[in-house]
Amino acid sequence: MDRIWLPYCGEAPLPAEWLARWNLDLVVIAALLACGVLAWRKAEKRTAILWAFLVLALLFISPICALSSALFSVRVAHHIALTAIAAPLLVFGLGERFRLPGPVSIWAALHILSFWFWHAPDAYAFALSSDAGYWLMQATLLASALGFWAALRTSGAPTVIGLLLVMMVQMGLLGALITFAGSPLYAPHWLTTQAWGLAPLEDQQLAGLIMWAPASLFYLAAALWTGWRLLGPNPPASQSAAT
Repeated sequence: MDRIWLPYCGEAPLPAEWLARWNLDLVVIAALLACGVLAWRKAEKRTAILWAFLVLALLFISPICALSSALFSVRVAHHIALTAIAAPLLVFGLGERFRLPGPVSIWAALHILSFWFWHAPDAYAFALSSDAGYWLMQATLLASALGFWAALRTSGAPTVIGLLLVMMVQMGLLGALITFAGSPLYAPHWLTTQAWGLAPLEDQQLAGLIMWAPASLFYLAAALWTGWRLLGPNPPASQSAAT
């Protein structure tokens, strides 16, 4: 392929330079600061909000942003941190002040569709072809995750556990499909992994394994936590997962 991919986070860095590749986009920094201040003022649990925005800063400002241009495995870890760490922390921190309309089943379906869509090779290539495509990917992943985790708060424990297990299974399935693909699927990374000692297929397999095992564990842990609270001596009245 003679196409040069220039994703939002810039061209793929070399190992010797990536730690110096901070994203100093003033618009992104200002947006994170403004949203952080607003969330802090409205928060019920400010520690969770602080951790959520530290994760977001790590993903979009630190050298992790540039590294995700080189390695698909880092991009997958980026998406998992966005949707399975930052999103529930935001929902937990904002508490009852953060609500989105719609049943949890719809939000679960939207989040699954969003995750599968953006990890399809053509959609992923589009996202790394322009800044607009990149931010559309990030926005839909985060918005659908926020809706999912927020809707869990008002759902009964059996529904919460069931949907968390569904999320775990679908994440594992997508990871397995990526892991066992017989050829590199993601064109933006065909020429970016070698400097890091990985063939494109090896990087793709690592990404699939990250999605298959560690990512699934977030949802399994949340399901187990919900079940433990349900069966404990003082089960919560709302029987929800994220309170």
